[in-house]
Amino acid sequence: MTATDPALTALAQGWCALSLLHGRIEAHIERALQAGHELSVREYSLLDVLSRQHDGEGGHLQMKQVADAVVLSQSATTRLVTRLEDRGLLTRYLCPTDRRGIYTDVTDAGRTLLEAARPTNEAALREALDDAARNPELAPLVKAVETLGVPA
Repeated sequence: MTATDPALTALAQGWCALSLLHGRIEAHIERALQAGHELSVREYSLLDVLSRQHDGEGGHLQMKQVADAVVLSQSATTRLVTRLEDRGLLTRYLCPTDRRGIYTDVTDAGRTLLEAARPTNEAALREALDDAARNPELAPLVKAVETLGVPA
């Protein structure tokens, strides 16, 4: 394969389109969440992931699992958790069965903020996808995103 190989060029163009779609969506949601709730996309994502924890087997996530879920490094996730903890939106505690493990839970204030922000996030996502669907280069990707997770 050479640098001018059509398959490589198409692959690169597809990756650029996907990156463009992601950037547009994230920027649109970021503006909406910041304006309405003083939350970043990453903060919202972290609250959302942590709010889905439960007390059953495997219900609490370790920091590495949280980092993977919000697509950040462990150190960036730890800093983000610290910021939200300082705002009273999260709390950390030692794992009762493994004293080396630290779990993070959403506080009542965090749950209240998340529930208020959820409609904003969903509306901004819908707006960003609708806008991107008008771009012929991005429309197929929008269609793919819209069909992900939809039962066949």
